[in-house]
Amino acid sequence: MKVLILGAGQVGCSVAEVLAREDNDVTIVDTDVAVLRELREKLDVRTEVGQASYPRVLERAGIEDIDMLIAVTNSDEVNMVACQVAFTLYRTPTKIARIRSSHYLQHPRLFLQEALPIDVLISPEQLVTDHVFRLISHPGALQVLNFADGKVQLVGVKALAGGALIGNKLLDMYEHMPGIKASIAAIFRKGKALKIKKDTVVEVSDEVFFVASPKHIRAIISEMRRLDKPYKRIIIAGGGNIGNRLARLLEEAKYQVKIIENNTERASKLAERLDKTIVLEGDASDEDLLIEENIENTDVYIAVTNDDEANILSSMLAKRLGARRVMSLINRMSYAELVERNIDLAISPQQITIGALLTHIRRGDIVAVHSLRRGAAEAIEVVAHGDKKTSRVVGRRISEVKLPPSTIIGALVRGDLVLMLDDNPVIEAGDHIIMFLTDKRYIPAVEKLFQVGVHFF
Repeated sequence: MKVLILGAGQVGCSVAEVLAREDNDVTIVDTDVAVLRELREKLDVRTEVGQASYPRVLERAGIEDIDMLIAVTNSDEVNMVACQVAFTLYRTPTKIARIRSSHYLQHPRLFLQEALPIDVLISPEQLVTDHVFRLISHPGALQVLNFADGKVQLVGVKALAGGALIGNKLLDMYEHMPGIKASIAAIFRKGKALKIKKDTVVEVSDEVFFVASPKHIRAIISEMRRLDKPYKRIIIAGGGNIGNRLARLLEEAKYQVKIIENNTERASKLAERLDKTIVLEGDASDEDLLIEENIENTDVYIAVTNDDEANILSSMLAKRLGARRVMSLINRMSYAELVERNIDLAISPQQITIGALLTHIRRGDIVAVHSLRRGAAEAIEVVAHGDKKTSRVVGRRISEVKLPPSTIIGALVRGDLVLMLDDNPVIEAGDHIIMFLTDKRYIPAVEKLFQVGVHFF
């Protein structure tokens, strides 16, 4: 696939790296010569210097011949204009744009084909907000991902002493929890994926990923660790787009929310917009302020400012002062790995955004993609098509499907029915299959597995 990426920021570079490694023909446009030179040295990509919305620059980048445009510059306006230019002058087949401002997003008619012809809108702030909200809704979880319109969730949790399954075989979970629809998708021990067997023993500090119906999530988490009490009191550091959206979502869900914002004008606007959230003007790394606001009785502290260093420092301080669970928004991957030793969870906006982009880049009818473990693993939802003659999966039982290495089927969704692996169901056309890959090198093999033979058409 020929892909043109506009913007060599963190998301643009991360997407380029993923696509280049999967043998796509990638070109990147940006105004920063130094960044583009570094990218050329690191990746097998073409680069073009210039303003991403100018037709002449797009022509030099080869827009006449591309399959997909991904506009992820730091400017919503440049992204929108670039998609308009690509459609009007070059009839580019697929146009994806990152739009951050809610002032645009709250008017969906703007993005109809007869207006601004953008095929896919990506809003990182909304994606991160939804991600954090799911984590708060499931105490103790490291990751909570929706599949099949929420009928199935994939949850990651760290095994801790006190969990019923610690020191026991996976088979034991099914024996003393009859009726629970769940399957273990992956177990990582000391950073390495284990081969899943029914006699695999779960150990303390294992990172366990399982697929289950939402109503069973809490019961399964209790197998891996003592259940945390439901969260109630939340402090958000940073009143930007994410902080504002998250506070609104949390107060509607009846949580007790406080926002700390150091900009006077911004704090005043937040106080006007939010109904039940307490807005505090101040510095989130001010120890006296956190103590005054009873940080030791806070269930979740979330740092979501635009500054990685500020997020890290305030999160570490909040953890030391007694906050039950601490999450921090961190853009630099190198920071995230270091910080998770001192806080509970580092949240990467790039990885969340990349998953949304990959959903539209992967071959085959893929409905959802989630990038996991710093991009090393993926969870995907793919729709089966064809029949027994034209498909490698349709008409076959789950156990008969020859999966690529490191690939596990976690669940199958048929309409409103969720089928787990123990039932060993026959795959039918239209089924949604939830898969977990501990090694992304096998993504092309999975795509090929679900491609339909020419006779089907």
